[in-house]
Order: sequence, then structure tokens, then C-alpha cells
Amino acid sequence: MTEARAPRVPEPVAAIDCGTNTIKLLVRRGDQDLVRVARMVRLGQDVDRTGRLADEALARTFAAVEEYAGLLREHGVGRTRFCATSATRDAANADAFRAGVRERLGVEPEVLSGAEEAALAFDGAVRNLASAPATPVLVVDVGGGSTELVLSRSVGAPPDAAHSMDIGSVRLHERHVRHDPPTPAEVAAVLADVDAALAGCPVDASAAATVVGVAGTVTTVAAGVLGLPAYDRAAIDQAVLSAPDVAAHVARLVAMTVADRRALPWMHPGRADVIGVGALILERVLARTGADHLVVSESDILDGIAWSLA
Repeated sequence: MTEARAPRVPEPVAAIDCGTNTIKLLVRRGDQDLVRVARMVRLGQDVDRTGRLADEALARTFAAVEEYAGLLREHGVGRTRFCATSATRDAANADAFRAGVRERLGVEPEVLSGAEEAALAFDGAVRNLASAPATPVLVVDVGGGSTELVLSRSVGAPPDAAHSMDIGSVRLHERHVRHDPPTPAEVAAVLADVDAALAGCPVDASAAATVVGVAGTVTTVAAGVLGLPAYDRAAIDQAVLSAPDVAAHVARLVAMTVADRRALPWMHPGRADVIGVGALILERVLARTGADHLVVSESDILDGIAWSLA
């Protein structure tokens, strides 16, 4: 008689997404999230101006990586994929960043191309949706250094078009904003850069039947539109926001001082200075689509990275 074997328990895997403003960790076993954390490290500090990763930005990032290394050991993680995005694509001293990550984690960081970043963001966002969206679907990922647009006419298939634009909340804030709150001229300069990037973008945003927004800028804006008493991932995930409500809230955010934004109950203090610019990017992209609503997904490129290990 053959003895029945117990079902095999998959080993935990870890996904790390290191962006311009935030470094995020997801430890997952099968479909279960064991750890999901984010640290605001502003790795892209001054990269648009200097072309280099600042020493203090590297120190903040490496401190977070060391914290994450402890979590990987604690949970017995087998495989780890560390993906870095806009800031490390642009930096002249990216080798120092990669060496520091290898030393602390024992894995080689992958510096994603814009197309790779876009495809992972799309997969992460759309797999999470409870009901099948009307197609074509456009995923919008507003980051600190870049913004990705990804369009697919069939969910589950590779995207039909994807493009990474060098417009992000940190990049354009550092480039244009000198006053608190920003002056009308500074807002106009930000919007001019966004409009120029959209004019040159090969992704036809107006073709979208559904627009899905992901990542911290979008989810923070969503928390404000929803009027939440605190940041609530469950309440934000898959919320449907009207385009006029988004535009009205963006206008309020841009008019606030940084201190006023930090006082909002759902605002992460590390995002308060750049959220106005990020919100302007989101509003301009949404207007470009012509969509009357935005679907918000709390799953994003981090989940796409984790699923790529499954």
C-alpha cells in the first residue's frame, strides 16, 4: 500500500522593487503574502540634476536593504528578485549601488529597462482585479523618476504597447518647484513637461476602455478622494474614482503647503513634498485617456516581480 504524501509547501520567494522614491519588499508563499513593507528612501535624490546617486541616498537605501535581508532570513526565503528602476538607469555611479546590494543581500540587482518595468507593472495590476475589466486596459504607474503607460487588448496576454516616460514626482518636483506651495508658473512648467512627454508617447492612451492606476502616487490620491480617516489598503484597492473627483482633489493637493499635506491623516510624510507633482502627472494622463473613471489597484510592479518567481 502506497503511503499518501503530504502536499508540498512552496518555499517563500521575495520580490524587491527599488524605485526613485521608495523601496518595497514582498515575501510570498504561494498566494499568501507573508511580508509587505515599504521604506521611503528617495534614492533618486538630485539624480536629474547631478546624474549621480547621492551618498546620503545610498546610505538610506542600504539601511533599508539590510533590514530586508533580516526579514528574508527570518522567513526562510529561497529565491529573491531585486529590481531597480528609473534612478539607477540614469545614474553614473550605479555600480556602487549594485555592489552594495550584492554585499547585503547576496543577489544581483536587475536594472530594468522601461519596457520590462512596464510589463511587470501591468501584470501586477491586472491579475489582482476581482472582475475582468473592459478591454483595452491601460495601466498607469506614476513613479518618482518615470511614468509607465501599458496598453493591452487582451488580459493575460503580453501588452500590445508599453512606454516609460522620464516624468515622475521626484524628477519634476526637483526640476521645477522652488516655492511652497508651487507658484502658477511652476505648475505650468511641470504640466508642460508632462504634456511634451505624452505628445511623444507611442502608447495610444485614448484607446483604453479601462484605466487602472497603480503605485504610491495613485493610491495616495485615491485615499484623499475617498476621504479616508487613515491610509487603508483594503479600502483603496479596486476603488473606482470619477475623473472629475480626481481632478478636483489634485487641484486641492497642489494648492496646499507641504505642512498641510503632512497633516492629512492618510499622507506618508516622505511623500508629502512631491505628491502635488505626482498628482498633476496622474490627472494629465487621465485627461489624455478621456476616461470618466479610474480603477485603483494596490497590486503593482512588486506583485508582478513576485509572480515572475512563481
